Amino acid sequence: MNPIVEQVEAVLHAAQDNSGVAPIVQAGHPVLRRPAVAYSGQLSDEQLFGLLEVMRATMHAAPGVGLAAPQIGIGVRIAVIEDRVRLPEDQARERGRTPLPFMPLINPSWQPLSNERAAFFEGCLSVRGYQAVTARFAHVRLRSEDPDGNAYSRDFRGWPARIIQHELDHLDGALYLDRAEIRSLTADDNRGLTQGDPVSAAQMLGFSLPPHTPQEKP
Repeated sequence: MNPIVEQVEAVLHAAQDNSGVAPIVQAGHPVLRRPAVAYSGQLSDEQLFGLLEVMRATMHAAPGVGLAAPQIGIGVRIAVIEDRVRLPEDQARERGRTPLPFMPLINPSWQPLSNERAAFFEGCLSVRGYQAVTARFAHVRLRSEDPDGNAYSRDFRGWPARIIQHELDHLDGALYLDRAEIRSLTADDNRGLTQGDPVSAAQMLGFSLPPHTPQEKP
């Protein structure tokens, strides 16, 4: 049996015993550090759509706004994203955070559409309990396939662009900590000390933000 099929079958079986939710792999597991293989039809339609549904349920339960297949132990280039935004309007506007409908991403890639970057605290479902200031491109183009194999591209700004870059890093064997300012690493319990503001965190924790980087405010 193909290793991807074995991995998917194991996850689907585990999810059946856990209300449709799969365990999320934590940092230190090798699957998070290996580039995922391209999806080339290794799964039946039933397996593929079953996997996407489990990934969506797992993302919601976490809760999170994105989940890549390696985060549930499957080394294939598949991810899901969705942001239902539960913030006051002014905070959402300041972050560039807009609703992002559920999107399954098959063999996705991205490219920056400008040199503008934004730095903000970022966390990860596979690095529980911590956040760190991470600079990301503010405007990107996503290229992907849908579950039926149709290719498409879409442009994203602000928080949706951050989500895309974060999840696709997982497919390349990278964690947000690889790009973060490590001196900003903050336990979730201590985030109130900086109010989630990267400028305040830089002053309090003694690190420099990327030059000429517009800051996203909390």
